[in-house]
Amino acid sequence: MKSRNHVRDDKGSRSFAIIGYTVMTIVTIISFVPFWLMLTASISDEMDVLTKGFSLIPRKLSFAAYKSIFGGFQQLLRSYGVTIFVTAVGTVISLLLTSMTGYVLMRQDFKARNKVSFFIYFTSLFSGGVIPIYILYVKYLQLKNSIWALILPCILSPWNIFLMRNYMKSIPYSLVDAATIDGANDWQTYIRVIMPLCKAGLATVGLFVALTFWNDWYHASLYVTKESLYPLQYLLHRMLSNAEYMRQAAASGALVEEMAAPSETLKMATAIVVTGPILLLYPFIQKYFVKGIMVGSIKG
Repeated sequence: MKSRNHVRDDKGSRSFAIIGYTVMTIVTIISFVPFWLMLTASISDEMDVLTKGFSLIPRKLSFAAYKSIFGGFQQLLRSYGVTIFVTAVGTVISLLLTSMTGYVLMRQDFKARNKVSFFIYFTSLFSGGVIPIYILYVKYLQLKNSIWALILPCILSPWNIFLMRNYMKSIPYSLVDAATIDGANDWQTYIRVIMPLCKAGLATVGLFVALTFWNDWYHASLYVTKESLYPLQYLLHRMLSNAEYMRQAAASGALVEEMAAPSETLKMATAIVVTGPILLLYPFIQKYFVKGIMVGSIKG
């Protein structure tokens, strides 16, 4: 009797595994198709895309979009350097400040933690507006054409603070009490006890912050006019805007059609250039990312 049940369990497990792998394979293919379509469109001929639409296999190869992007290679290289610097420095500073704030808010001996949490949450609902913030950064902080104008606006996020606080709440508070009894001060408890146990939470918040810095072009449009300080996203945004303008001008007869830069294929090539580094980074922190999201979502 037991052997029959064991056989049935094995058959059920195999059937479930086959169905599960089949479903996941289909989902993976469906998820991969848009990226493949984006890649093939970026190396297709512009007129072929405009007249016949996108296809999974390029009908006519053309690297005009990538030539437009890499035509100003020196500027592109500088923009990559600016973006990498802003992302790296901004992420480190943001993780430091976010984890410090989350640590303070999770301390049970901090009596004003609920009031401070409400104040932080309130800022996520209301802000001073674009004009007061612009005046603050330009007139009072003197950050016009400064690299810090690309870093400071994205340093802290209420959502990231609460995510880090909730993750730290999942750590047994008895460890904090034990460290205090052993004579550790707040800094020692934060650095030696809490931070080593927050790798998953830090990886999760770090990915969110890094994506924010990497994809940010809005603040560059407000505070940066020097081409040497253009981040990658803002540079590519300007390329797309210029290409669209030239395409419309060519369509109206103001320019010779051959002089117009590719527009549709340039959008796809831009997406490849921008998302490539992030796609390469994500697999290395995926396990921390999933764990951090799950813990931060279930802990109150």
